[in-house]
Amino acid sequence: MAYVELIERPRRLIPRLADLYGRRRFGRPTEPVQAASHHSGVLVAGGLLETAAGMGWHALPGDLALLAQQATAGAIGCSWCVDFGYYEGLHHGQDPAKVRELPTWRTSTIYSEAERTVLEYVDAVTATPAAVGDDLVGRLHQHFSDRQLVELAAWVAIENYRSRFNAGLGLHSQGFSDACQVPSDP
Repeated sequence: MAYVELIERPRRLIPRLADLYGRRRFGRPTEPVQAASHHSGVLVAGGLLETAAGMGWHALPGDLALLAQQATAGAIGCSWCVDFGYYEGLHHGQDPAKVRELPTWRTSTIYSEAERTVLEYVDAVTATPAAVGDDLVGRLHQHFSDRQLVELAAWVAIENYRSRFNAGLGLHSQGFSDACQVPSDP
């Protein structure tokens, strides 16, 4: 149960616009928007960040950006973000096996070296305190340009923001992943 009232039908302009956008894009209201509707400034700031990321962050291959976001949400334990990330990943062509095996990435054999390095980076950055060592930085530079590393750090940071916001307000899975058809292992 959410720690704040989820506003079903917002009356103020900015929350109404955010609600309308969510309903059009996802076919239903989203609980993070319903919770944030108590504070228009939070909605505007989050909306601007999400818009900038969605429209202008394309240096890192999309599958790696999604993988980093999903791993971050899992590391934090935000069920809303894990659920939604699963939905988004599969709708953007992400390999379903890589989504399923994310919790066991260290022992899985399906991830490339670049993907494994991204996942290790996610763990290091999401830890408290962050613990990114020189060895990891060296391996990141083997796969990514400085521009891509900046974007990777930003994706991990934005997912930390999302996941901690949602978890901090008691938001849980809304069942987005229920709409996904993931083939079972052969």
